Amino acid sequence: MAAVSKYLSLVKFSHTIFAMPFALIGFALGYRSLRLESGTTDVYILSLKLTMVVACMVFARSAAMAFNRYLDRAIDARNPRTAARELPSGVLSTKQVLGFTIFNSIAFVLCAWFINRLCFLLSPIALFIILFYSYTKRFTALCHLVLGLGLSLAPIGAYLAVRGEFDWLPLLFSFSVLSWVSGFDIIYALQDEEFDKKESLHSIPAMIGKKRALRVSELLHVITFGCILAAGLYSQAGSIYWSGMAAFSAMLLYQHIIVKPEDLSRVNLAFMTTNGIASVVFAFFTILDLSWHQF
Repeated sequence: MAAVSKYLSLVKFSHTIFAMPFALIGFALGYRSLRLESGTTDVYILSLKLTMVVACMVFARSAAMAFNRYLDRAIDARNPRTAARELPSGVLSTKQVLGFTIFNSIAFVLCAWFINRLCFLLSPIALFIILFYSYTKRFTALCHLVLGLGLSLAPIGAYLAVRGEFDWLPLLFSFSVLSWVSGFDIIYALQDEEFDKKESLHSIPAMIGKKRALRVSELLHVITFGCILAAGLYSQAGSIYWSGMAAFSAMLLYQHIIVKPEDLSRVNLAFMTTNGIASVVFAFFTILDLSWHQF
């Protein structure tokens, strides 16, 4: 158990809560579409696919986080905020972390194979995107968008698991995840503005400063609002969905109220607690709305 806890801490397993609810939204959308088309569904097959979708989410994110820690081990060791992480502190070795990355990457592709052919064929592309993010801070301030792109694959990937074909509605949710994650990652990066400048690392805060970076984050979250609004209108969602959207939007607004350029003491509250709750609440209301009107 001690060894397992080390790896869970390495990948910040609790942060899986950010994208997982949106994957469940994508799966629910796929289920609704399939049910409306055929009228019947194979519960056993859907249960198996749901299990594989959840497994894919866990394995993909674990691979991405472990690889990030492996690649950034020297940088983390020089940053007072991250020096206590598992690799710099010696809790885990580079060999262990690299092996963990490879294991999770293979497991992700294998789970995709069990879902359907399309998901299997697309899995290496998805894996490349989420692993490539770890390199981006070395050459572009748009690294936050690459992180958002990686997590935005969750709803469309889960939809493909059920339907095996693309559609606009899950893509709208993917776009919302892209802008939402990019926006709150900019807030998180405020903590390392000076360190990033010193190390010649790239980020929006390091490039334009804290105040302007927060304006960019706000703009991205306005785009998020627009995407979930468009998704609701496109799907002719009911009042339950709109209630969830209102709660989600209020939490986005709240994190911008509590984080100020001159006061970063509540960044972690905005990053983890607020966004985690927002994701779960929005997914709950969205899936409930789908269930109420369509299932």
